[in-house]
Amino acid sequence: MSGNQQHLLRLVLSCRKITAQVTNPTTSTIIAMASSAEKESFLSHYRNSTLSRYPRQSWDSKAASRVGEKLGFRLKGIGVSNIYIDLNEELSRPIHYRKRVLPLFDSVKRVGIVVDGAEKLGEIGHV
Repeated sequence: MSGNQQHLLRLVLSCRKITAQVTNPTTSTIIAMASSAEKESFLSHYRNSTLSRYPRQSWDSKAASRVGEKLGFRLKGIGVSNIYIDLNEELSRPIHYRKRVLPLFDSVKRVGIVVDGAEKLGEIGHV
C-alpha cells in the first residue's frame, strides 16, 4: 500500500458495537478494520463489567479508543499513514455518538496516522 494515498475511514455504529473500516480509494475494498466485537481485544473489558454476558453492554468512548488504537496499528502494519473521514457523514450523527467516537480518531492519531477532517469535529464545540 502506498503511504501517501488517502484512504476513507468509515464508522459503523450500533447500540452494541462500533466498527471502523478503512477502504482503498480506488477499489472501495476494505483494507483494514477493527471492532469492539473482537473478543480477543475486549474480553477483559467485558469480564470486568457488571454484565456477565458478552456482548450485551453497549460501547462507550473507552471502547472507541481501543478500536482506534487497534485500527491504527493495523494501518501502520500495511504502510498506510494518511486517512480521511467523510465530515458530512460524521456531522450528521447524533451528538451523543459524535462525543463517543472522538476518542477513536484521537487514538488513531496517537499511533501516528494522519486523520484528515477529524480536527473539524473538535471545532464544532467542546465535547
